[in-house]
Amino acid sequence: MSDENKKNQENTPIEDTQASQQDLNEQTEEQEVVEFEEVSSQPEPTSQYSWEWFQWYYESHKQIINYVGGGLLLVIGLIVGYKYYWLPTKEKEVADEIFYAQSLFERDSFNLALKGGPMVRYSQGTKPMMGFEKIYEEYSYTKGGKLAAFYAGVCYMHLGKYEDAIHYFEKYDLDDEMLQPLAYGNIGDAYMELNKPEEGIRFYLKAANDKINNFTTPLFLKKAALAMEQQKQYKSALELYERIKKEFVTSTEARDIDKYIARVSTYIELEGNK
Repeated sequence: MSDENKKNQENTPIEDTQASQQDLNEQTEEQEVVEFEEVSSQPEPTSQYSWEWFQWYYESHKQIINYVGGGLLLVIGLIVGYKYYWLPTKEKEVADEIFYAQSLFERDSFNLALKGGPMVRYSQGTKPMMGFEKIYEEYSYTKGGKLAAFYAGVCYMHLGKYEDAIHYFEKYDLDDEMLQPLAYGNIGDAYMELNKPEEGIRFYLKAANDKINNFTTPLFLKKAALAMEQQKQYKSALELYERIKKEFVTSTEARDIDKYIARVSTYIELEGNK
């Protein structure tokens, strides 16, 4: 065989291979184009907020919507579990704990009611009882825990520890019709004992106006007016006494309110004559 024939035979497979490879690349490119066209997004429907538009929107944002939806379901599940399963269990626990502290409180054992310690029998066995301070510390997120803070404040008032009393009354925030104004009013009493009449007046007025009713409102209006008299704020005191007479006629404070009105009116008159 001649050298020329050998050369032709050697070159032919290489050329054929190169051609085949080129054809294969072209086919691959065509397939890639076709695949790209198949997954490309559909145009937005012309009619916005139609059923077709919502389908298009979901398909276009499927991954984000699924992630957000899953997250919302998880949050809702946690909230439901907390509110309807976990929290009621804790409320029952704190009700068991506060029972013994309230019993001591009613017997004027204020220090024991505050601090706890005596061994008592619970449904799960005998153990040291919790005082109001510990109950609030452990269950401050529950209604019973906040009620323990109110009781702790009253105990400290009886023990003459007024700053501690203020601390616990400020923790009570159940927005109860009677206890919330009483908490503010007790803070006012504590400030008066600490010789801070301006703060006392401020909390008396807050107590009077927080929940308007025929019991706490006239009670703390009168206390505020008396504190104002001590500060020689006679005109302000007169306004409060007159409010009691006008708005809370059937209240205990209204029974003898005329003598208070007469007294501050005299003081105002005397000041005017100076």
